[in-house]
Amino acid sequence: MSTGTRRTPGRLPVLTGEQQAELMPALRDVIEYRKSGLSLNHVVGCPLDCAYCVRHLFHNYEMKIPRALMGDEEAVEMLVGHRYFQPHITPIQFFNRATDPMLPQVKPHTFRVLKLLDDRGLKNHVLVITRWRVEPDDCQRLNAFRNIKITLLVTHSGIDDRRVEPVDSRIAAESLCTAYRLAERYRTVLYWRPIVPGLNDTDEHIRRARELSASAHAVVYTGLFYRQQIQDYYRSHGLPEPYGETARRKIFPGDLETRILSTFMSDDGLRAPLFRKTSCGVAYAHQVADYNGHYGIRELCDICPVAQVGRCADAWQRPDTARVAQMAADLGCRLVEINDRAVVVEGLSEQPRYLMQHTLGYQVHDVDKPHHLRRHGRADIGWTPRPEGATT
Repeated sequence: MSTGTRRTPGRLPVLTGEQQAELMPALRDVIEYRKSGLSLNHVVGCPLDCAYCVRHLFHNYEMKIPRALMGDEEAVEMLVGHRYFQPHITPIQFFNRATDPMLPQVKPHTFRVLKLLDDRGLKNHVLVITRWRVEPDDCQRLNAFRNIKITLLVTHSGIDDRRVEPVDSRIAAESLCTAYRLAERYRTVLYWRPIVPGLNDTDEHIRRARELSASAHAVVYTGLFYRQQIQDYYRSHGLPEPYGETARRKIFPGDLETRILSTFMSDDGLRAPLFRKTSCGVAYAHQVADYNGHYGIRELCDICPVAQVGRCADAWQRPDTARVAQMAADLGCRLVEINDRAVVVEGLSEQPRYLMQHTLGYQVHDVDKPHHLRRHGRADIGWTPRPEGATT
């Protein structure tokens, strides 16, 4: 890649057009809609070297030094002007695809984006996901924002194999404790991920996560994205493969969940509530209903606090068929049905599906990508016998 860059004083250098042309088109597209929110990623590059990182999917894993694709002001204008953005409704994430928002070089941009959003008076959820250092001064700055609902999700895996995760998990543990202790207006979530059989699923790993949960408003646990590009990296570097096959969805075997719940869910009260889905944990931390409408998938709620189930039940409402049919047509797909679990559509890609889901506060599934009963939207790998029934 060329060496010339455009510099703005006090901020990361901005890649030139020639440099950006060498990146994958998907990486140059700085806004992507994910289930947990509309994601802004105008800073790329990370030195943390986690072997399972999604940066493999964008072929920029070797890009270790963070660089900007544009200025923060331009990026925020693109975000709030995006055709899918809705003030006070659309959840927002940023710097969660190709860098870490709390890296020293990236942190000034993180706080600049937060300020630009807050100054607009927006009430949207904003998710800041990090595995790096959170200092007391950072917490003071987070507490200063008055409008946006900030959730700091601290990624902690407890993985000890430095070939897979070179970053010492104690860094995240310390960050979580600091952030929780000083939280006033923002909330903290222990983002316990990825949990992988044979790597960080021992009884001791689970007990450690339970202990850490006392320093969080909520805990969200999840498995591993294991796509072809990540498998290729594992094989080329001689790393122990976690699974023999890849999957579109996160992999989280059923027996692993059973072990976690049996160890984690004792009644002594010395832990934060445990959630299967990010938006569920975020919503609980802020004492509001889940913006993804997971209440329709009732088996997800069996580990949720009673009060939170009540909030979600009060907010959950089956949407009007005519409205949904028109929305589906406008997005270029067909409404199949609205059942007690989800809106079912045909021919809708992921990004506009999330727009529909956040607008309605009701699950939206595509008929070609069924959600199996009690599988919780995870990959088929590790589920034997196959759960009875399938819901879309």
